[in-house]
Amino acid sequence: MKKALLAAILAMTLGFAACTQMTPTQQGALSGAALGAAAGAGISAIAGGNAGVGALLGGGLGAVAGTIVGSQHERRY
Repeated sequence: MKKALLAAILAMTLGFAACTQMTPTQQGALSGAALGAAAGAGISAIAGGNAGVGALLGGGLGAVAGTIVGSQHERRY
């Protein structure tokens, strides 16, 4: 479990560091996917479900939501 948490934190750190050359839409998608995956895994694990399935669903929904928000932000500015 600790290895998985360390790997997730490392992946998120590297992902956020790579955001410097991205458009707001791309940043929103990446950030939304990362936050959604973390939230989905946590909620699923607490509820007694499969954390992997929760991470996949949360990541997918987070990516969609982040893309929409980033796209709106890009259009506004």
